[in-house]
Amino acid sequence: MARYCIIGAGPSGLAAARALSEAKLDFDVFERHSDVGGIWDAAAASTPIYESAHFISSRTQSAFDDFPMPAEYPDYPSWKQILDYIRAFADRFDLRKHIRFGTSVEKAQPNGSAWSVQLGTGEALQYDGVIAAVGHNWEPVLPEYPGTFGGEAYHTLDYRSGAELAGKKVLIVGGGNSGCDIACDAATQASQSWISMRRGYHFLPKHVFGQPTDAFFHHGPQIPNWMAPTLLAGLLRILVGDLRRFGLPKPDHPPLSTHPIMNTQLLHHLAHGDIAAKPDVAELRGRSVRFTDGSELEPDVILWATGYRPRIPCLEAGGVHLAESGKDLYLNIFAREHPGLYVIGFFETAGAAYPIVSKQSALLATVLKAQQERAGALRAFEQLRAKPRSLKGGMRYASSPRHAFYVQFEDYLKELDRVRTRVSRAAR
Repeated sequence: MARYCIIGAGPSGLAAARALSEAKLDFDVFERHSDVGGIWDAAAASTPIYESAHFISSRTQSAFDDFPMPAEYPDYPSWKQILDYIRAFADRFDLRKHIRFGTSVEKAQPNGSAWSVQLGTGEALQYDGVIAAVGHNWEPVLPEYPGTFGGEAYHTLDYRSGAELAGKKVLIVGGGNSGCDIACDAATQASQSWISMRRGYHFLPKHVFGQPTDAFFHHGPQIPNWMAPTLLAGLLRILVGDLRRFGLPKPDHPPLSTHPIMNTQLLHHLAHGDIAAKPDVAELRGRSVRFTDGSELEPDVILWATGYRPRIPCLEAGGVHLAESGKDLYLNIFAREHPGLYVIGFFETAGAAYPIVSKQSALLATVLKAQQERAGALRAFEQLRAKPRSLKGGMRYASSPRHAFYVQFEDYLKELDRVRTRVSRAAR
């Protein structure tokens, strides 16, 4: 019987493990850390989690399939609650027995029709397939600006707590959700703080008409994708107003064409003068920073909130280089040029990740089962793969590395379900 290697015991790896277990497929899971949790395990080395981190999707919309979050959780759970939930998921489906903790995968490479997996222990194992489920928030992107900075500067990957900023003059560079969270920490902890953004972003409130925003849009009127940005722009004009009054740049793109910023707490701090907005950095000048508007500041600390590069190092060590755009993967899962290679969790979207990795994993288990037992079902899958559909749902996303492998949440879920249903029917 075929046996598979799952790399990583974070949310994506656990979703894959549950699906393969329920399909009665053989597999091993390798996790370099001492427990499950992935980036949500603050005790793990190189995690980007910080004390004030919370989910930006809400409790009712963010769960793994068939495993709701506890009803007593708040609308937006903290990282500690998410970690407890992930570990409860692993226990509920008895997944730990499949996992070797403290064991890294250093290299995975094709070996004929199989895959050779080299572990950090020195072992070399053979598998019929490899499922990479390592996430993509591990390798930081550091910006390049003219000059150098003589003060303290580090990527938010290494940030843990607002206590690090106490009494200091702090500059946050970057406008993603984690950057805005950390800017709020700076607003309350630092002696003086600024946030620098190179472009304008749309800020969505976490509640709309008394409901979590994602729940409101999920349960409310179903709006065509082409119409949604225009209607949302009108709603934001009413709820949030002109961002320029906070010193922020005006967004140069419609809502939903970039990853939404779910943080109006930053607007609160800007409105109260706890933090100030600055444009993009133009030059680092020793102890000072010059901005594109000609202004200059002397921060003690710069935090680069400049995102992450989606890479899978153990595959690259084996000579397999997947495009960051996701174009090498059918449905962002199935490697086009490398039979037996599958990736779970390799996407960005304006929605919760766990429902998606649940459906990705369920589809993968269905296809793997078909490979072993149902030739007709496998033919149906290959026919679907030969005619891939767009995963962007007619949306036009910004031209940036982050948005290169962006998928439209609802349309992607529907496509995963459609393909799985077709393969399952062919297997009967």
